[in-house]
Amino acid sequence: MIKSRGRPIKPRNVRRHPQIHQFSPRGRAGRPDEIELKLEEFEAIKLSDYIGLSQQKAANMLGISQQTFSRILRQGRKSLANGLIMGKIIKIQGGHYRIAHHIDHPEAA
Repeated sequence: MIKSRGRPIKPRNVRRHPQIHQFSPRGRAGRPDEIELKLEEFEAIKLSDYIGLSQQKAANMLGISQQTFSRILRQGRKSLANGLIMGKIIKIQGGHYRIAHHIDHPEAA
């Protein structure tokens, strides 16, 4: 058995699964490629770009450091840009997270 290197990945606190799990491009012939937007990347983009929280406050809500939040946000933005520019299906799934209903996200219901 191969032992993993580095620190174990800490699960991120996510309030709930998104209502939409996939975005598909229109107007492109054939079956487009897919990219995966991890749930913690989706949550980071939502908290920072959609809701407008500071990275420090959003990181606290996810239960991670601001540096880790910044890295997750950067990866998520890169995945979104790749999907939009290259006309790929964007699937929101996977990642290292746990559903934490007790978190009070400052978002509309």
